[in-house]
Amino acid sequence: MHENMALCCSHACPQYLLHMANENVDFRLPEIKALLSLRNRSFDTPQTFEENSPFWQLNGLTEDDIRSVMSRTVCAKSAFELWGHGSTADELKNSLLEYPSEYMAPYLQKNSTYKINVYTFNKTLDFTHRIEKIEALAFLPFEGKVNLKDPEHIFCLLEDYSSDPNDIPEEPFHIYFGKWIADGQRELIRSYSVKKRHFIGNTSMDACLSFIMANHAKVKANDLVYDPFVGTGSLLMASSHFGAYVCGTDIDYNTIHGIGKASRKNQKWRGPDENIRANLRQYGSEHLYMDVMVSDASKPVWRRKALFDAIITDPPYGIRESTRRTGSHKDIIKPPDDFSGESHIPVSMAYHLSDMFADLLNFAAHHLVLGGRLVYWLPIYRPEYSEEMVPLHPCLTLISNCEQTLSSHTSRRLVTMEKSKEPEDSDRLTHLADPRFTPYQGHNSFREKYFSGLTKKNGKNTTVTTGNED
Repeated sequence: MHENMALCCSHACPQYLLHMANENVDFRLPEIKALLSLRNRSFDTPQTFEENSPFWQLNGLTEDDIRSVMSRTVCAKSAFELWGHGSTADELKNSLLEYPSEYMAPYLQKNSTYKINVYTFNKTLDFTHRIEKIEALAFLPFEGKVNLKDPEHIFCLLEDYSSDPNDIPEEPFHIYFGKWIADGQRELIRSYSVKKRHFIGNTSMDACLSFIMANHAKVKANDLVYDPFVGTGSLLMASSHFGAYVCGTDIDYNTIHGIGKASRKNQKWRGPDENIRANLRQYGSEHLYMDVMVSDASKPVWRRKALFDAIITDPPYGIRESTRRTGSHKDIIKPPDDFSGESHIPVSMAYHLSDMFADLLNFAAHHLVLGGRLVYWLPIYRPEYSEEMVPLHPCLTLISNCEQTLSSHTSRRLVTMEKSKEPEDSDRLTHLADPRFTPYQGHNSFREKYFSGLTKKNGKNTTVTTGNED
């Protein structure tokens, strides 16, 4: 890695620049790292790297690596081959003049066409100022013709005016210039929008987060992906977009079968073809749909072997959807007064969050292939949060833990884990020797803490609306 950095710093190999979207900031780094690891590449940046910056310089990669990342990412807007950069216009000019001419030459030929775009982060420039900045690049030996509509080559001047909208400097904090390579897949957020889907529910996951989860899980073509709390199948749709075979289970019979009350405004009941299969058919991936079935996550129906390449899920937190499992009256020590005899009919019982997450991690340890990933949402009461609250398992390695704020007092964290070893009998006793593997019981009161926060501050609701719990 250090050799790659030295070579790139001396212009012996190209550097690349990612222009990151300024949303879901906490999720960006794990996504890019996961996509690079699909090509067995590491995330290598200069020592000046700042995760919250909208511009990331990457070393030690090829253009094919960058194109592969951009073909999947929803956190990056565009990627460029970086020709030069600096904190002032003079520094940028000197950097560009030092860039190897053999790298520039193929894109500056007389018979070529090009255009130069100007992008500014956290500041708006009028047309006149943009033209002035382009004309200041006249020292570059462009010999081709300008073509604004359909150029062969696109170049971009990118200026970073920091991220504080209340303190915008007169001059940019940093300036970059490079050749455009590819855009990310931000259009998937629009095309897979919940509003456009044939089948939705009250808790359908929004498209952006669904694709982020699939990328964190390193879902790829021909993988088998499973969602044990499948809901309306948002995560199956994102996974199938990347070519994976998908399946899922849910305890809610009506959701699985697409019957009952509709979630859309001005529609009372769901139609005859509103189901998960119809959603995958809508986006051309029905052939990757294995099936879904009604099942209780606390009582897995799968045979005990490694089956899945990835498990991606959003368990219910008890806010919009109840946390339920099946049980029996036999489980109740004191039966109800009006109960007589025995019943084989299962009843709905509370499913504590601590038990739910312990079951989920244990299921992943037994049913993921080695190297397979578990990606799930963990609800958090922020005033009490510490990293010790994140459930652990001796067979799973924690990869990332990203926060999405829901309100002033609650958030949910996207936890990514990778299976690093096969389960052993001794793992069942690990929690006795190491308290890190003991389930955190505080999750069980999340619902009460969530609603208690809503009634504070004179009863004003401070919750941020999001697409949740699918």
